[in-house]
Amino acid sequence: MPETTVVPAKLPDAAPANDARLANSRRERDRDADFGGARNNVPWSIARGPIILLAVLLVLLYYKIAIKLVTDWFELPDFSHGILIPFFAAFLLWDKRDEIRRTPIVPSWAGTCLVVLGLFELMLGVFGADLFIQRTSFVLLVAGLVWTLLGKAMLGRLKFVLFVLLLAIPLPTILFNQITFPLQMRASEFASDILSSVFQVPVLRDGNIINLPAMPLEVAEACSGIRSLMSLFTVAVIYGYFLERATWRRVVLAFSALPIAVAANVARIVGTGLCVQYWDPVKAMGFFHEFSGWLMFLVSLGCLYLVHIAMRLTAGKDGSPA
Repeated sequence: MPETTVVPAKLPDAAPANDARLANSRRERDRDADFGGARNNVPWSIARGPIILLAVLLVLLYYKIAIKLVTDWFELPDFSHGILIPFFAAFLLWDKRDEIRRTPIVPSWAGTCLVVLGLFELMLGVFGADLFIQRTSFVLLVAGLVWTLLGKAMLGRLKFVLFVLLLAIPLPTILFNQITFPLQMRASEFASDILSSVFQVPVLRDGNIINLPAMPLEVAEACSGIRSLMSLFTVAVIYGYFLERATWRRVVLAFSALPIAVAANVARIVGTGLCVQYWDPVKAMGFFHEFSGWLMFLVSLGCLYLVHIAMRLTAGKDGSPA
């Protein structure tokens, strides 16, 4: 019987198949990179139709209020800084554009409570003829729409932009008077004490009127310091955003504008009193009065810079990043 030889069958080589799958995988990754990066990094997108419709409705609701607000910026010197706020808010959105794109969109019905509250505040302001309530309702309504359509995370990302918008709104008259009158009294008191104790000028103060031997000097509402206080606070917020990294240092810098503005206003009143007493009352109440306002504001900016430098030096000594 002839001898048979068993030859084992040759199994197909699996390496070519694996190589083919790896090549296909590489081609897919290359194709994804060509069309804007990996799938996990695709920018978020939202429907433009509802956004445009909401924008049109907001314009219809607030265009008269916005016109009156812009008019107040030009007509009220105490709030003339408001014209800068829309441009700064637009810059903030542009500066945070990458962070905004990376923020996930998670719509939430919880934001409708702010939307309803904002609409109620708008109605209250319209029927009550209160401009401050009407204007702040816009910020509240926008915050509610962002929370509802884009999610709470996006609202947290834009909270500083919404806060900046509040700086453009003039204070209500009642609150404005409650701030202005004490500032008048304190500025008159401090200036009188400095004139009498430091410069030996005979002074008799009667409320906000400083009676000097040459002539009485009235610390009017415009000289209370509220104008420089509001403007300097706004500048401090903008300055802190650009030059400070830590949030607590930005807060300290912003609130340091309050005592700086008050001190600068007292110095201005003291300088005016000295010019009235020892120079020319007419020139002191004319050119010097206007020039000293700009000069004291520049000095206040210098004081803000000194506060900024002091915080950086303190942070450097503590070992924390400046």
